[in-house]
Amino acid sequence: MPTKKGKAPGLWGVIAFKLGKGVLFLAIAAGIFTLTDNNLPEDFRRLLLDMHFDPERQFWADISARLGTVTPKNLVWVASGTVLYGTLSLLEALGLFLRKPWGGWLAIAEGAFFIPIEVFELGHHFTYGLSVILVINCVIVLYLWRNRARLFSHG
Repeated sequence: MPTKKGKAPGLWGVIAFKLGKGVLFLAIAAGIFTLTDNNLPEDFRRLLLDMHFDPERQFWADISARLGTVTPKNLVWVASGTVLYGTLSLLEALGLFLRKPWGGWLAIAEGAFFIPIEVFELGHHFTYGLSVILVINCVIVLYLWRNRARLFSHG
């Protein structure tokens, strides 16, 4: 006997988070695609000058030198991967919105995949930002796992 879907305010929060993440990553990908034909070191130099930083300082010069090694092909690969990840997040949001089991499992799998990576990174260099991401990720995975029967139709 299928479980009746109940009210799920937590699910709406997860959907909003996944939707926002998907849109953000697609916007980032669009920005990366626009950089493929640019002279990145010169663009970086102009940005520093606009922000009233000295581009000749060693720190900024080192970053500029590294940007000089980035090829348009590298940028296309990064942008393409970002498009895929953004699309995956939007697909998760759609599946969760429609309360489809595949949407729940996709969101659980994606979130669970990143937990060990985030823990590993925190072990090497702790940041509050990554700690917050890890906590949010764990809460989403636990919420969806514990409530999967109630949240998603199976018919």
